[in-house]
Amino acid sequence: MSPRPERTVRIVIDTNLLVSGVISDGPPRQLLNSAKAGEFEFCTSETLLTELLDVLSRGKFAARLAQAGLTPQSIVDDLRKLAVIATPTAVPRVVPTDPDDDHVLAAALTGRADLIASGDKRDLLPLGSHQGMPIVTAVEALQRIQGH
Repeated sequence: MSPRPERTVRIVIDTNLLVSGVISDGPPRQLLNSAKAGEFEFCTSETLLTELLDVLSRGKFAARLAQAGLTPQSIVDDLRKLAVIATPTAVPRVVPTDPDDDHVLAAALTGRADLIASGDKRDLLPLGSHQGMPIVTAVEALQRIQGH
């Protein structure tokens, strides 16, 4: 009997890391590149993609994206094609300081993610985990992918 193949790690990447990965080099960009290379399954929701579009559409990002020949919509469209889209039926209030972060947790639970990658040092990272799902930095997520 042959061994069962291991399931690919499934990760929800918080909007702040996605923005960082789009506009600058570093661990968030490496995480995005790993998703594009199929090293893990990127999981998100339409709510999180809408939030990303809203953030990337802000004036402070316009010049940088234009220089790279990118538009907020093209970035979101590319990520949508890459992603496993979770459709939460409920978004319970969990993060007392930022209700938007509840959508990250809901997408992760609905999408049966293995972990959440975030750069949110104020609201998400201090939780450490949610219902047994680790909430980690981009660097920690990369380490887990490489160790998988």
